[in-house]
Amino acid sequence: MAAERGGCSLEAVPLPAEVRESLAELELELSEGDITQKGYEKKRAKLLARYIPLIQGVDPSLQTENRVSGSSQPTAAVSKQQKSRSTNSRDERFRSDVHTEAVQAALAKYKERKMPMPSKRRSVLVHSSVETYTPPDTSSASEDEGSLRRQGRITSTPFQSHSNVEPWLNRVIQGSSTSSSASSTSSHPGGKPAAASNAATAAATVLADLMAHTQLGVPVNSRVSSKIQQLLNTLKRPKRPPLKEFFVDDFEELLEVQQPDPNQPKPEGNQVNVLKGEPVGVVTNWPPSLLAALQRWGTTQPKAPCLTALDTTGKAVYTLTYGKLWSRSLKLAYTLLNRLTTKNEPMLKPGDRVALVFPNSDPVMFMVAFYGCLLAELIPVPIEVPLTRKDAGSQQIGFLLGSCGVTLALTTDACQKGLPKAQTGEVVTFKGWPRLIWFVIDGKHLAKPTKDWHPQVRDASAEIAYIEYKTSKEGSTVGITVSHASMLAHCHALTQACGYSEAETLTNVLDFKRDAGLWHGVLTSVMNRMHVISIPYALMKVNPLSWIQKVCSYKARVAVVKSRDMHWSLLAQRDQRDVSLSSLRMLIVADGANPWSISSCDAFLNVFQSRGLRPEVICPCASSSEALTVAIRRPPELGGPPPGKAVLSMNCLSFGVIRVDTEEKLSVLTVQDVGQIMPGANVCVVKVDGTPYLCKADEVGEICVNSGATGMAYFGLLGITKNVFEAIPVTAAGVPVSDQPFTRTGLLGFVGPDYLVFVVGKLDGLMTVSGRRHNADDVVATALAVEPMKFVYRGR
Repeated sequence: MAAERGGCSLEAVPLPAEVRESLAELELELSEGDITQKGYEKKRAKLLARYIPLIQGVDPSLQTENRVSGSSQPTAAVSKQQKSRSTNSRDERFRSDVHTEAVQAALAKYKERKMPMPSKRRSVLVHSSVETYTPPDTSSASEDEGSLRRQGRITSTPFQSHSNVEPWLNRVIQGSSTSSSASSTSSHPGGKPAAASNAATAAATVLADLMAHTQLGVPVNSRVSSKIQQLLNTLKRPKRPPLKEFFVDDFEELLEVQQPDPNQPKPEGNQVNVLKGEPVGVVTNWPPSLLAALQRWGTTQPKAPCLTALDTTGKAVYTLTYGKLWSRSLKLAYTLLNRLTTKNEPMLKPGDRVALVFPNSDPVMFMVAFYGCLLAELIPVPIEVPLTRKDAGSQQIGFLLGSCGVTLALTTDACQKGLPKAQTGEVVTFKGWPRLIWFVIDGKHLAKPTKDWHPQVRDASAEIAYIEYKTSKEGSTVGITVSHASMLAHCHALTQACGYSEAETLTNVLDFKRDAGLWHGVLTSVMNRMHVISIPYALMKVNPLSWIQKVCSYKARVAVVKSRDMHWSLLAQRDQRDVSLSSLRMLIVADGANPWSISSCDAFLNVFQSRGLRPEVICPCASSSEALTVAIRRPPELGGPPPGKAVLSMNCLSFGVIRVDTEEKLSVLTVQDVGQIMPGANVCVVKVDGTPYLCKADEVGEICVNSGATGMAYFGLLGITKNVFEAIPVTAAGVPVSDQPFTRTGLLGFVGPDYLVFVVGKLDGLMTVSGRRHNADDVVATALAVEPMKFVYRGR
């Protein structure tokens, strides 16, 4: 009767949707082990308290009847019983035989209604199978927890219908009643209390009604997490699923192999054979080596100016004469070979590598150190001054020094004072660097050679003269070796291509330690007894017009700059109107191969043409660390063809094909020529990927050079040396074009009319996207295009 009243009250108050959702989430937390059984019961009772007001499992109506009938059980006993229940992890009343009978009665009532079992969550009923169920063997809380964990390890079976659940649940109930009979008897001495019987009956009725109304499953004491269950399900699957399971229909287009567009442009021209440069002219009084040239000028023209250094204000602080350069280089060579000893043995021997660490503001001491090493038959390795102990860029330099076996570093007193020091006062060992001995080459530290000591000034040979560092796009640093013969041949070629003559004045804005700044401002200038005005980088930051002012004041005939220097001078040209560039016969643009250089050249000409600058003076060139100078534009008086300009379709260039377009379009690239190939050189253009086949006339490829004026190898790296410095171009039939190896320049371009070389990118900046080629230089050019200048970077 009480059960009926309990059932009627539940039907009268159906559960809201939010309560059902909360109960479902609670069961999910229990099934996945996120909460304990005790916590689950507390939260569940709290959710159902408003709709099923059961106090410790007893219907309020039952409590009323008990009070009316004068139950002999005092309230204090009930409170004591509640307190004892709260100390256990599970309520003892759920282990009594009365509870077993009540639950069976509720299931029988549930079976009569023929309601389908809820199947919203499989994890509620599928964690234990009927065949492998093991009932708990004790009523203690700790072992009950252990039984839950054991059940979690039982293999689960999919839940099909409620008919399979009933015998399983009966078996669970029987096992529970058997294991709990002892504790039940001890808890209620003297027989079964009537209140407990009524409470169990009411609870069973509530259980049946909840299953009918809320469509919630019966929670199972399982602590198997979803990840473990997923792992078990995975292990059940076949080891090799069907092939179609590896693919998703939505991504079929991504998995397909990219097929070439049948309409994409293709090269149609004839194969371009090897191009030969003009022969190197024979000069009767040409010195047999660069050191021989220095010796000649140092002894016959000792007062001739060699190099003028400027400070950050533009003032000339020192002019090095050829006599001083020769005498100081002799002192340094003598000191390095005879005064630096370890255990009474010379520290250095011919062929050893020595690091040159000099700032960009001190070209004089660098020049003395460079030629001093050459006279001592040592190999100079010019590097940058390290900024901090853990400078990332200097770490790669340190790797280069270590691979070269460098143990000695030459520097100046001022530079050494600026280096980080250890507690002992010595220069710290920079991260990634070998341990170095620092030697200051200022005059007071050098010894005067004895009268019987004379350096061996030999003819140019295949021995290594110096090592120039190069940083690749991955950030690694390699050293490129240049022989004495290559150094001399390069000076010959530059002298002929640029028309250098004795006593000419050259303004050098570039870094004098490497690339064009070294080749023109330190090597070729000494070969021709030229006077170099070195512009420090710090001065250019303060006064971008400083190089133009020095060209004007010194009446310089040649200037070596980059397009950035021309660009900066445009920003400050309004401040100076009394300058003249009429003395210039050649303005060498060292980075003329960059796609943005044409805009700088055109804008510079538009502004300074009224100040004496002639259009034919601008001479862009192309070079690489491996092949040195590849091509340079000659002035008309040297017999060069008129300048060339190409307006190319960027779409076709992305396929490696050359197609002329109109300049009015936005999707075009306007490039200028970098002149003709160097004297005495052979040049060809080969395909970028795979075997170096010769390209067609309208095809973009990598420019390769065969000449006596190129680098020799990457120091200590035989593998990549063979690939870069020993390339053998072949025809379409696979026949080698020459028995001499070619050097890959890393420049991408083609040869146009009048044998003018055009460069459209670099191999280091090549980006291939969906089979189409793009270049990082284009990204730089695009960034420069949005710079707030009053002129347009064409083609961007």
